[in-house]
Amino acid sequence: MIAQRVGVRALRQAAAKPNALFLSQNLPRLALGMNTATSQTRGASTQKLTETDAQSLLASQRKQRPVSPHLTAYDYSQTWFGASIWTRITGQALSTSLYAFSIAYLVAPLTGWHIESATLAEAAATLPPVLKTGLKAAIAWPFFFHFSNGIRHLVWDTARGFQKPVINQTSYLVLGTSVAATLGAVFLL
Repeated sequence: MIAQRVGVRALRQAAAKPNALFLSQNLPRLALGMNTATSQTRGASTQKLTETDAQSLLASQRKQRPVSPHLTAYDYSQTWFGASIWTRITGQALSTSLYAFSIAYLVAPLTGWHIESATLAEAAATLPPVLKTGLKAAIAWPFFFHFSNGIRHLVWDTARGFQKPVINQTSYLVLGTSVAATLGAVFLL
């Protein structure tokens, strides 16, 4: 940045007083202000390839690239059955459900659907108890799991609990808490 300012200043002075003595005195400043990397040119040779040569070159280059490991290379308890992936799954399920219901509620007057609170409460009252309990559990568990694991992530934001045994213990604690809260919400409310 400073070198550019020096170069610009020297160019302005040279433009104001065009004489050979001034230019020869300020030539080092002009060289500093000029980016020497941009003044160099690189020679790149190109050649026309046939379609088969291009495909074989591409195939040979692909063999040199690193390959990402497949999911089977990982420990399933850390990838699929871990609390982190289930937080993402429950978050997606909750947000998708919220958006779907919100959009349905907004277009209900236009389509003739009845999604008012009274209609939903009446429909829920007509369900058999087993189905009602299952629906309540299906709605409550993602909420409580996402909530519990969100608290764990907030604790992690304070830089605590990153030891492997603590992570495993809190994973089971989150799972137990979410199941207990779900059972409490389903059967007590």
